[in-house]
Amino acid sequence: MSEHVPTLGTEKKPGSERRPGGRRFWSARRVPALLAAAVLLGGCGLLLYDVVSVRSGQPGMRWRRELAHSLSQRPLDQMWVQVGAGLAVALGLWLVVLAVTPGLRSLLPMRADSADAEVRAGLQRGAAALLLRDRAMAVPGVQGARVRVGRGRVTVRAVSHFREIADVREDLGEAMRAGIAELGLAREPGLAVRVERGTAGGKR
Repeated sequence: MSEHVPTLGTEKKPGSERRPGGRRFWSARRVPALLAAAVLLGGCGLLLYDVVSVRSGQPGMRWRRELAHSLSQRPLDQMWVQVGAGLAVALGLWLVVLAVTPGLRSLLPMRADSADAEVRAGLQRGAAALLLRDRAMAVPGVQGARVRVGRGRVTVRAVSHFREIADVREDLGEAMRAGIAELGLAREPGLAVRVERGTAGGKR
């Protein structure tokens, strides 16, 4: 099984101020921006060419005249008109969501303990989950563990074949809280621990 190496992401912003709370990293989203820019540029270029042709005494582009005539004759309650309008609205909402959300959900911002306020660091969720799982497996009585790291909560599911479930849960909770504190995250997530009794045949 391949090992995941903890990865740190850095981002420099000139003139930025240190915020103990830590802001999320924003994705550049170059592909959606490039596609939107290409469509807008192509549409504006065609319209500009058509306007210049009409102003110079030439007939407008045939496809534009046919499209305008077809749209003027087509009722608004027709299925294809509604489908096209729905697709346009969905595309617009998708672009708005991309514009107002940070993205990079797999990267958790870390505390700015350094004196350099221009540098921000982040820890990947997979790396954080791997580190916490190693801590969980070191707890006496834990034979198997699964750790899921979200933006607001760390969920731990462990299997124990011996010791009392309550004792294992208490020790595991303390180990996870210590591990979360050592991650150095800007906003420490909540913790949910679940311990189950494993089968005699092996790990679950």
